Amino acid sequence: MRSADPIKGVFLAFVLIFTSVSTATADPDKWRRAGFSTDFSISTVDLGTIFSGGPPKDGIPSIDEPTFQSASGVDWLQDPEPVIVLELDGEVKAYPLQILIWHEIVNDRIGNRPVSVTYCPLCNSSIVFDRRLDGDILDFGTTGLLRNSDLVMYDRQSETWWQQFTGEGIVGTHAGRELKMIPSTVAAFETFRKDHPDGQVLARPPSPRRDYGSNPYVGYDSRSAPYPLYQGDLPDNINPMVRVVVVRDEDETYAATLDHVRTSGSVAFADAVHLRWTGEQASILDKRETERGRPIGSVEAVRMDANGDTPLVHDVTFAFVVHAFHPEVPILGITQP
Repeated sequence: MRSADPIKGVFLAFVLIFTSVSTATADPDKWRRAGFSTDFSISTVDLGTIFSGGPPKDGIPSIDEPTFQSASGVDWLQDPEPVIVLELDGEVKAYPLQILIWHEIVNDRIGNRPVSVTYCPLCNSSIVFDRRLDGDILDFGTTGLLRNSDLVMYDRQSETWWQQFTGEGIVGTHAGRELKMIPSTVAAFETFRKDHPDGQVLARPPSPRRDYGSNPYVGYDSRSAPYPLYQGDLPDNINPMVRVVVVRDEDETYAATLDHVRTSGSVAFADAVHLRWTGEQASILDKRETERGRPIGSVEAVRMDANGDTPLVHDVTFAFVVHAFHPEVPILGITQP
């Protein structure tokens, strides 16, 4: 029998009362009492835009000593369930979202590269970072805080706070710096297992126990708006919860609705940047059982040139997230809500 997670229970209760009890006040002393040694005198954002998400520092525990299983031997993942696929330095690994939804960060290595695989459920953003900065290897944890409904991470070396969606240091020693993002995709487990039967799949941690295979945000991606934890403006030309693919190519950012990619099969930006439809996967944020989520689709992003296809950093998030962080970026495929 599955046991409920008390930390996520705290979060969900917090969501219900947030409209009447605001936590928008910037209070560095309170954060220090909560265990942060961050240098709050250095920041690139208004501290008043950072809200408590409910859990305390590390209340959502990162996975710092991940273990793996061969894809062909995994019997607890169903075919349509989504996994973050990372291929680097001759290795390929899959990180199931049914695990990441409870832990949000995995500090790992692939090949010779130290990486952090991250997932923010409230933004549906799956992003992989290189953990190296100025010769140091950073380890990331969860602050329990949100900005624009997005996970605010911290590194345990300097306790700088980092915005997960952008990879930017926003408060502390490394404020103003950016983590390097590494291309990855989110695909159905069936696709990963077929393509990489010997590929390594993140195993369920034996402790602390979480309700793996269960979604604590039932129906979230069918809402007409994000939870009240999001206090920013909403876009007026698109349903805020429509899925949007964001592609990052060097200093350029492009966006298209997932439905537009589905309908078109392939979408081109600036000639060389292409989005391709690659099949279906289950929504992790739909039904209680993660295996039963409705089909939402998978994509890949590449730069096409004379040397072939080069994978690009991309992410499938919600329209309100794009509006919050990239209001200047046009979204292809917009229809009125």
